[in-house]
Amino acid sequence: MIELILTIVFITLGMLFLGYFLIEKLKGYCLKETLIKSVSSLLFIAVATVSLVSKSSTNLTLFVLFGLICGLFGDVLLEFKYVYRDYERHFTYSGFVAFMVGHVFYMSGLIMEFYHGESILFIILPFVIGILMSVGNIILEKPMKFNFGEYRLVVFIYGCFLFSFAALVVSLNIMTGFSSTTLFVLLGAAVFFVVSDLILSGTYFAVGKDRPIDLILNALTYYVAQYLIAFSLFFL
Repeated sequence: MIELILTIVFITLGMLFLGYFLIEKLKGYCLKETLIKSVSSLLFIAVATVSLVSKSSTNLTLFVLFGLICGLFGDVLLEFKYVYRDYERHFTYSGFVAFMVGHVFYMSGLIMEFYHGESILFIILPFVIGILMSVGNIILEKPMKFNFGEYRLVVFIYGCFLFSFAALVVSLNIMTGFSSTTLFVLLGAAVFFVVSDLILSGTYFAVGKDRPIDLILNALTYYVAQYLIAFSLFFL
């Protein structure tokens, strides 16, 4: 019962800080809004920590916690690129790397937790699909009116990790016959993560797609994804 109460409290606080962050972000980029955003990110880590402390540790619990910590670093680094314009390129690359490492942690935990000798295709195919989807993302750069520029390679590599994570969650759900609540919650998280990053691509690499509504939807879908990932541990 205490676990559920703490989880609800942390998620509620996280959403309140997210709302505060969005209000400040729409006023302009500054160190203050970055700090506010980091508090909301700390709270999705807190949600995962509740499960880590209250239950016996599993591979998935530990690896999700590590992945969420990477998400915190990624959040801060990508916000810093707006605050410290002279180092924009460095913060952008660093943010992409942080999120890539986070996806590695998520996928590693999922495989160790749920894969127990079933057909290896349930593991291999998601990575093949992830790579193909990332290739498609690059091919559609011009039709979608994006301009990845010097970030084209890192966008491709990150896309491989992002789409592979989503495909792996779908694959493991199919493998287990959708019997795991944790995997089902993670399926929702994966969808929100992909939607968030597609919106983010527009705000970063397209013209006219950094409107207030775009910034709000990007932040909302991203934080819903991370909080769902953290909350999925509750059902282990």
